[in-house]
Amino acid sequence: MRKLSKPLYGQQNMTAYLFLLPWLIGLFCLTLGPMVASLYLSLTKFNLLTSPTWTGLSNYVQIFTEDDTFRRSLGLTFYYVFLSVPLRLAFALLVAMALNKGIRGLGLYRTVYYIPSLLGGSVAIAIVWRQIFEGSGLVNQFLSWFGITGPAWIAHPDYVVYTIVTLSVWQFGSAMVIFLAGLKQIPADLYEASDVDGAGKVRQFFGITLPMLSPVIFFNLIMSMIHSFQAFTPAYVIGDGRGGPLDATMFYTLYLYLKGFSFFDMGYASALAWIMLVIIGVFTAIVFLTSKFWVFYGDNQEGR
Repeated sequence: MRKLSKPLYGQQNMTAYLFLLPWLIGLFCLTLGPMVASLYLSLTKFNLLTSPTWTGLSNYVQIFTEDDTFRRSLGLTFYYVFLSVPLRLAFALLVAMALNKGIRGLGLYRTVYYIPSLLGGSVAIAIVWRQIFEGSGLVNQFLSWFGITGPAWIAHPDYVVYTIVTLSVWQFGSAMVIFLAGLKQIPADLYEASDVDGAGKVRQFFGITLPMLSPVIFFNLIMSMIHSFQAFTPAYVIGDGRGGPLDATMFYTLYLYLKGFSFFDMGYASALAWIMLVIIGVFTAIVFLTSKFWVFYGDNQEGR
């Protein structure tokens, strides 16, 4: 193979960098730059009106030693993530397996089920969801047909978080589409061979479907977990932007927003943001480290 001359090699590099320039500008100006600025602001006292004042680690010390709202919002966010993510993935897999049966109009069903994922994070859907679960909403009207008096779901601190979890589960479309693509890649002869061996549907599910689908489950788990940690819009709309009732919707991101843009304590909010980044990184690393025990690729049945 002919070796490229240095001038030609350099021209090819310049051409590649020229095509990458828009992405590089976005990376440094819209991602890395703001991240570095946020890290600096987390070590300052900054109210958006005056210049930042260096305070070192005082924001972090205050968060971990004095801020009870931080602990409550973090606990509520953990509860939401641990409840919503498994339910969403299980429901997405259930629907994907139903659609994988070769039914007619598969494209239409796939589109219909995917739409909530496109709309679910919007303010309009959150407002509609609030109206559905309010005291005189559709849910309680439906229960009244059976003589059941439903509570004011969004006004009761014991129930409001479950309305947000339900909204999260309703947005199963994107995970469902990925699961469906993964199911179609499983060789049919595996199921045929297991039928010959007398394996039932349950054994096929745990012995063939889940192991062969484990890389897709791994991907959906990571993406759903990160998305759930960042949940904001439903909590903001349903909780009137204040975390009500009684901080029952005070998700971590909502608390961060209030600190930064309601109380103008941007240095404190930046510290909260970096703590959340570390938390998401730790949970993501845990999933990656444990994946070698349950994620299987190709013919490797011993894990990665």
